[in-house]
Amino acid sequence: MDPDDLLCYCFHVTHRKVMNYVRIHRPRVASELSECGGAGTGCGWCVPFLKRHFQAGQCRQNDVEIELSAAEYAQRRQAWLAQRSGRSGASVGREADGRVSDREESGGPTGMAD
Repeated sequence: MDPDDLLCYCFHVTHRKVMNYVRIHRPRVASELSECGGAGTGCGWCVPFLKRHFQAGQCRQNDVEIELSAAEYAQRRQAWLAQRSGRSGASVGREADGRVSDREESGGPTGMAD
């Protein structure tokens, strides 16, 4: 993905915005990334990608490689949303203050470089 591609489609947060947020604010836990324009608080698709940014920030790495094109990322998100809509009771974990929890549901999105 390019830096100006959307990472969070629900709140229109770009890959670059998340990279800069991590670099400047140095969040202590991954759920603090929700303070970056609400990223991760909508459908939940981007949560694993946000966690990847958080982990890179903990290691003082500025670049997070997501090995998907913007079109592939969007297509996989649509497929993931369609799959989730078929499940009842599926939800993203939330903290008491509304931030996305650090829990990860099984069957989440893939395509992140290790």
